[in-house]
Amino acid sequence: MLAGGLGTRLRERVPNLPKPMAPVAGRPFLEYLLDSLHSSGCTEVVLAVGHLWQIIEAHFGSRYRGLELRYAVEDVPLGTGGAVAWGAVQFADKSEDLLVLNGDTFLDVDFARVFDFHRAASSLLTMVLRRVDDTARYGAVIVENGCVSRFAEKGVSGPGLINAGTYVLNPLIFSRFGLKGSFSMEFDLLQRHCAVLRPAAFVTQGNFIDIGLPEDFERAQAALPEWTS
Repeated sequence: MLAGGLGTRLRERVPNLPKPMAPVAGRPFLEYLLDSLHSSGCTEVVLAVGHLWQIIEAHFGSRYRGLELRYAVEDVPLGTGGAVAWGAVQFADKSEDLLVLNGDTFLDVDFARVFDFHRAASSLLTMVLRRVDDTARYGAVIVENGCVSRFAEKGVSGPGLINAGTYVLNPLIFSRFGLKGSFSMEFDLLQRHCAVLRPAAFVTQGNFIDIGLPEDFERAQAALPEWTS
C-alpha cells in the first residue's frame, strides 16, 4: 500500500501527520483501509512509507487485526511506481501477484473478487476502475473489449471510468519494462506501455472517496462511518 505521500493539499487541515493517518470520524484513515483488507481475507500488508512514517509505525506496530504489517521506508521519494517496486521486495515470494492500493483512497470493493478476476483474465496487470458522473478531476480511462486501451487527459467533463488507484500486478512487470529507481506508476508504466500491457479492467460502482482534497476529507467524516458500519 502506498502510504508515503507528502499530502501537500491536505497540509493545512492535517499539518503534523502523514496523510494516511488523517483523522476520519475519530480514527486514522488508514484503519479503514486495513479493515477492508482484513475483511477480504488479506493476511499480509507492506506499507510503502516515507513522510513522517514513524507515526504510522508507532500507531500500528507490526500487527493490526491479524494483519502482519511491514514497512518499506523510502530514504528518498521513489514516485508511485518506485514505491510499489520497493514494497514488493519486502515479500518473500518476489514473483507472486500483489494487490496495490493508494493510502489516501477508500474503495468499497471485495479485493478477493478482484484477485479472482485478475487470475481469470490471465493478465499481467488488472486495474480497478470506478464509474463516475464527471471524470474531469481524474482523467478518463478508455476500455475496449474488457481491457484498458488508453487514458484521456484531465479537465474534460462528462461521465466515464476513472482509475480507482487499485491494481493487481506481478512485481516482475517493472524489470520487464526496464523500470527502476524513482518512477511513476501512472505515466511510466500504465500510460507509456498501455498498448503492450492491455490491463484487464475490473469495473465497480463501490463507494469511493479520495481524501487528498480538503473538501473530500470533510465529506469522508460522515461518509466513511456510514459505508463501513
